[in-house]
Amino acid sequence: MEQDTTNKEETEKTSTVENKHQGEWYVVHTYSGYENKIKVDLTKRVESMNMQDKIFDVIIPEEQEVEYKGGKKKITSKRIFPGYVIVNMIMEEDSWYVVRHTPGVTGFVGSGNKPVPLMQDEINKILKQMGLIESKPKIIDIDVDENIRVKTGPFANFEGVVKELLPDRGKVRVTISMFGRETPVELDYEQIDKV
Repeated sequence: MEQDTTNKEETEKTSTVENKHQGEWYVVHTYSGYENKIKVDLTKRVESMNMQDKIFDVIIPEEQEVEYKGGKKKITSKRIFPGYVIVNMIMEEDSWYVVRHTPGVTGFVGSGNKPVPLMQDEINKILKQMGLIESKPKIIDIDVDENIRVKTGPFANFEGVVKELLPDRGKVRVTISMFGRETPVELDYEQIDKV
């Protein structure tokens, strides 16, 4: 009898831990440009109102954008959906109230007064785009000894030949003909096109 009670308690603890992070993702509309402030304010409200068991995470959908200016690589964050934050929560009246009455929040995305959670494939796509969950390594349809054209950077509009693929780093080594000489260059996948 005691073993059954112990097993039952362990099962309850396990299911409670599993359920703690089984909220759904909801899209919250905010004033554009105030997403960071709302994330901070909402996180503070969750703590002060003891809602950690119902509101788990607040994210601002952003992605890293690579730009090449003056021959240098510059990485900037770009909002995927300006004016929106995404909240992982268990939707109940009290958790809805905490989120909805955070200053700067204008409402939940949904039909009428009922917030609609994101589908799992929708949130996975957003999280992959943000780099928060692993996506499959980018596969480039280029082989060694193929001709390419450089799209961006200091070698823009030059043509070259692929000498080595570096898929783990997202780069290729190419040789570009400059001033009658073959010059080896390492480029990102995003910088090249097949000829």
